[in-house]
Amino acid sequence: MAASDATPAREPLPQFPREFLWGVSTSAHQIEGAVDERGPSVWDAFTAVPGRVKDGTDAAVACDHYHRYREDVALIRELGVGAYRFSVSWPRVLPGGAGEVSTKGLDFYDRLVDELCAAGVGPVPTLFHWDTPLALADEGGWLRRDTAERFAEYAAVVAARIGDRAKKWITLNEPAEHTLLGHALGQHAPGEQLMFDALPVAHHQLLAHGLAVRALRAAGVTDIGIANSHGPTWPASPSAEDTEAADFYDVLLNRLFADPLILGRYPDGIGELMPGGDIEADLKVIAEPVDWYGINFYQPTKVGAPLPASTEFSGLTLPPELPFSPRELQGHPVTDFGWPVVPESLTELLTGFRDRYGDRLPPLVITENGCSYEGIDDQRRIDYLDGHLRALHRALEEGVDVRGYFVWSLMDNFEWAEGYRQRFGLVHVDYSTLERTPKASYAWLREALRAQRA
Repeated sequence: MAASDATPAREPLPQFPREFLWGVSTSAHQIEGAVDERGPSVWDAFTAVPGRVKDGTDAAVACDHYHRYREDVALIRELGVGAYRFSVSWPRVLPGGAGEVSTKGLDFYDRLVDELCAAGVGPVPTLFHWDTPLALADEGGWLRRDTAERFAEYAAVVAARIGDRAKKWITLNEPAEHTLLGHALGQHAPGEQLMFDALPVAHHQLLAHGLAVRALRAAGVTDIGIANSHGPTWPASPSAEDTEAADFYDVLLNRLFADPLILGRYPDGIGELMPGGDIEADLKVIAEPVDWYGINFYQPTKVGAPLPASTEFSGLTLPPELPFSPRELQGHPVTDFGWPVVPESLTELLTGFRDRYGDRLPPLVITENGCSYEGIDDQRRIDYLDGHLRALHRALEEGVDVRGYFVWSLMDNFEWAEGYRQRFGLVHVDYSTLERTPKASYAWLREALRAQRA
């Protein structure tokens, strides 16, 4: 049964600007399923290895969005958001990563975009959300500069098909996580444990972004951004050791991918670690102007000096070789994932970006924000969203130019190495029947958006 429209009484959200963009987000590998109707990706290979995914599952079916997209678009329309951020599966469009294009794969996104437009919902495609075609990965993947070139070609193919209706585009999702978790620590696909030898992956993703911006512009796209993950970094203590470790972590999380895009340079000491070639010429490509800058935000992180043994943090096993050690942030409620809920840290992050980058900072969009909680009567998710939207509004009041907010996620889905153990959706998915059930948070957000339009 559907969640009740009734929610506990609370103060209405403050009024956001009339033109503020509200949306929900998903990604292809996490919801589409239909794995036999596309080329293989690194995640298919990763999940086939026993022990890689905590509940032993894979995304072969997931939410079966590939076959049930009309039902899902109807849920988006009823929610009342203005935009739907989805990702295009690179191996669905180019099964070999390059070369022959799958007309059938493009047809799916054509149908999805048409359905969204008919529902009055703006399509916001993300070109890469971690599902590298396996054929490219087998040739070296993101460790090879050539992959950036192939990505730009793929961007042009997709834009040629849906760019007439999809106006707002995202090149990459969270290249920091794809670098760290997929290539440095090996806890996401492709499962490489390269530690700091993974830095070429960061550079090549950034280069791919810049080349894709050029390809999208050539196809007539005029509204382009990226979705980078960021969060405040707090030292575990005032000691020099903890402060130095926190500063280094902050560079990796908040500046390694933002500085080149916004300022056209790497943070001090990073550029010389990147792969050979003309780095300055690459940075000119990387810093191709974007129309807005996307921020995925979930939590702040307390960081201290390295510990002598491996540590567990946010579901990850961190080796002692790292020059920092994330610590438990006490005194705050946590999600089912164990992530601390600190809404005011979103205000801190946004004002910090404004202060750091000044007039070089493009308009901002929160491209992901959400939480994992069990249950259809998910009052804790309502509390989370309510708190973060108020924190976002405070940033607006302090002069930060934020143009939109996307909830992660529309529906429960395959949560990467966690499998189906973590539920981030506004809509509950029964994975045995694939039945969709809107949660209390869905009803709350629907009413909140109606109040915004009143």
